[in-house]
Amino acid sequence: MQEIKRGLIIFLLFTILTGLIYPLFITGVAQLIWPHQANGSLITKDDHIVGSKLIGQMFSSPKYFHGRPSGVSYKGNISGASNAGPTSKNFLKEVQNQINKVREENKLQNGLLLPADIVLSSGSGLDPHISKKAALLQASRIARARNISVEKVQELIYKNTEPPRLKIFRHPGVNVLTLNLDLDR
Repeated sequence: MQEIKRGLIIFLLFTILTGLIYPLFITGVAQLIWPHQANGSLITKDDHIVGSKLIGQMFSSPKYFHGRPSGVSYKGNISGASNAGPTSKNFLKEVQNQINKVREENKLQNGLLLPADIVLSSGSGLDPHISKKAALLQASRIARARNISVEKVQELIYKNTEPPRLKIFRHPGVNVLTLNLDLDR
């Protein structure tokens, strides 16, 4: 009986320590040091939250840059890929459909190689970034739709290009939401 009592006390202590004290401590430290990031890196426009810098969104208008395809329809409460393997007929069909869609939307020639991130979803399905190459590929479409010069669109792409956090893992990327907000300014 003494061992059961001791086990329950240890269980309760660790439950309080790891389930209450530790999370509250980490949340408090994060709020003190990185309040913007700790609250989700939210982006506002005209005092309204329009999204997070960390979670991708669906943009379908020709006036905006389009992000990566999403395996979870950009639902922020779930995350994941399609789980279809590279030899899956469904996966190959989805990728080919996405290639055709990108070529048609941007009036691209058939032989032009497309960046992988414009036709393949990320592992989370919520990646907010595209490569600079994927953004530049869309510049002509956006310039036509907005009746502005391609150079102006490219200037915004370069302005919004973020350096990789760790150069060995990632190339410079462009946050689609912040770039689209800059287009509207």
